[in-house]
Amino acid sequence: MKNDSIIPALVGLTVAWGGTALLVSPADRLLGRPDQVSTKVLEQLVLWVLCAIIVAIVIFWDKEPLASLGFRPFRWSSPAWGLGLAAVTIYVVMPSLTWGLRAAGIPGFEAGLAKILVLPAWFRMLAVVTAGIVEDTLFVGYAFTRLTRITGSPWVAGVVAGAVFSILHLPNWGVGPVLTYFVAIGFAMGFFAWRRDLLANIVAHTIVDGMGLVVLPALAGVR
Repeated sequence: MKNDSIIPALVGLTVAWGGTALLVSPADRLLGRPDQVSTKVLEQLVLWVLCAIIVAIVIFWDKEPLASLGFRPFRWSSPAWGLGLAAVTIYVVMPSLTWGLRAAGIPGFEAGLAKILVLPAWFRMLAVVTAGIVEDTLFVGYAFTRLTRITGSPWVAGVVAGAVFSILHLPNWGVGPVLTYFVAIGFAMGFFAWRRDLLANIVAHTIVDGMGLVVLPALAGVR
């Protein structure tokens, strides 16, 4: 990777990772009380701002198209692949990982879900859309591609990007979900390395989170 491309990549990674880290740190209290919905909405807006900054770095500093992040011209194959990836994640990957946590006696998603399901459904829908678009843009489309360029190895890039993504979930979810996220994001990274189709990853992520945070709770009577 050329030296003049390393600097914007490092700045972008600092923005993506550092900005998100601040949101899960005590510094997040500057946005308001952590138990208020208004604070949660501000957190979502900050994530969108971080995404906008990364897009600006790519276009105006790197002078590259969004295709460098894996955004392709729309094709119906993208949502189709995303649906398939979501199905495998929901019916194979996550049940296997959840079973593994229980077998090992490690707490799973219960504590984290309890904190989220008290929030209104409209906010959970917003969080699902934000997670699908913003997280995949920051941690898959940007982090994976730029780390691959810097290290020359998609394997190293996938492990590092996946580890950072997973660890950033630790404060809100705990150790068990972090271990699960690391494996699940590794699966998603592998899919992205193969297809280089970020929209497919976004569709899959949105469906998976939507099922867990909106659809299944609604079927259980949580509003």
